[in-house]
Amino acid sequence: MESHNSSHSQILLHQPLPLPPPPPPTKKSHQKLPLIPLIFLIFFEVSGGPYGEEPTVAAAGPLWAILGFTVFPFIWSIPEALITAELAALFPGNGGFVIWAERAFGSFWGSLMGSWKFFTGVLNLGSAVILCIDYLKLLIPILSSGLPRYIAIFTLTLMLSLVNYIGLAIVGYTAVILGIISLSPFLAMTLISIPKIDPSRWINLGQKGTQKDWNLYFNTLFWNLNFWDNASTLAGEVENPQRNFPKALFFAGLLAILGYLVPLVVAIGVVPLNQEDWSDGYLANVAEIIGGKWLKIWVEIGAFLSVVGLYEAQLSSCVYQLVGMADLGFLPEFFGVRSSWFDTPWVGILLSTIIALFGSCLDFADIISSVNFLYCLGMLLEFASFLWLRRKLTNIKRPFRVPIGLNCLVIMCLIPCGFLVYIMAMATKIVYIVSAGFTFIGIFWYFFMNLCRSKKWVRFSNAEDLGYQRLE
Repeated sequence: MESHNSSHSQILLHQPLPLPPPPPPTKKSHQKLPLIPLIFLIFFEVSGGPYGEEPTVAAAGPLWAILGFTVFPFIWSIPEALITAELAALFPGNGGFVIWAERAFGSFWGSLMGSWKFFTGVLNLGSAVILCIDYLKLLIPILSSGLPRYIAIFTLTLMLSLVNYIGLAIVGYTAVILGIISLSPFLAMTLISIPKIDPSRWINLGQKGTQKDWNLYFNTLFWNLNFWDNASTLAGEVENPQRNFPKALFFAGLLAILGYLVPLVVAIGVVPLNQEDWSDGYLANVAEIIGGKWLKIWVEIGAFLSVVGLYEAQLSSCVYQLVGMADLGFLPEFFGVRSSWFDTPWVGILLSTIIALFGSCLDFADIISSVNFLYCLGMLLEFASFLWLRRKLTNIKRPFRVPIGLNCLVIMCLIPCGFLVYIMAMATKIVYIVSAGFTFIGIFWYFFMNLCRSKKWVRFSNAEDLGYQRLE
């Protein structure tokens, strides 16, 4: 009995304590992000509006599309958002999921989590710029190809990154404005459509002879309803994160789900079904049918601004992930250096922008699939970290706690984990090769950083000096 108590005491002594809020800057305090801008930043991380949901109808028909955006949030989005709310409130520092994996399983897994998620984020930045230019070329055809297109990509990337350099609060309030503008045409479309809706069209299983494409269906749902954890990387920049993060996730989730469902239900209920028409951008054509050319242009402008918001939110997540990793000693200290003018981490912004520019010149067919694969790997580690921390830190008071026991949490996590495994199993050979290459880079980086630290080639932050406690 004495041996058991001694062993139990040792376990308690070696348990890591939750990360305290980051210490105040030595030079000047920077403006924290309040609740409303945080809601819209999370909204853009996840959704940005109904743009891109159309392939679900083409893949499986109206009823399955509506069921997908009704049921899938309960299977995938809500578990991920609940986990993010609990862990972001428990560990309110920059770095988010990197901190969670490090707290649960140690430095190696924290660093590898950071690599997987960073590659996912910065390559998505490049695709966001491409989408912006694709919307702009509808109004300015010269941007379709050649030198004008590359100049537009370069200029737009720098302009969008400059907004991040000016300050996270500016990014947050910009996201509020972009969110209102990008959703407003669908509010107008809904109000105009109410007398024209035929509810019988909602239960249509699809046109006869049209084969179901379940791979496209599930990948579209997955793409439109993930990334709830991305904003956790900037928890250290949020005003009262223990209180505001759970609230922001709830309201952003409500906004995202309604933003998908309402336009989908309206469009299906008003326009006679032709599944072949339901490709990316079809909602703009529906808007023209319902309200005329002016509403179509409004939707196209909203689509462009939605992608701008996605870029800003994604870049913020990438940048403050690097700041958090520098604070934890996974990256050299200079990755956390802030501008003397705006108190923003300019090194992270510059690095992410350069990689985004490089990525925007690549063929994204296999790259994006590989990014999804890496995201799945990171999420499997994230679910495991959450369950292990709940088991390991049972006595730690949590500002927000998912209100169910460990056994029920395991069941809650197993369902989305099964879906992640399904997505990974559907990957092609080239995706496995590219994903293995990115993973190798992440592993190499971890050991290279340890070598740099031991040889003192570059300066690293001391996590213990910041109040962080290592597991090793």
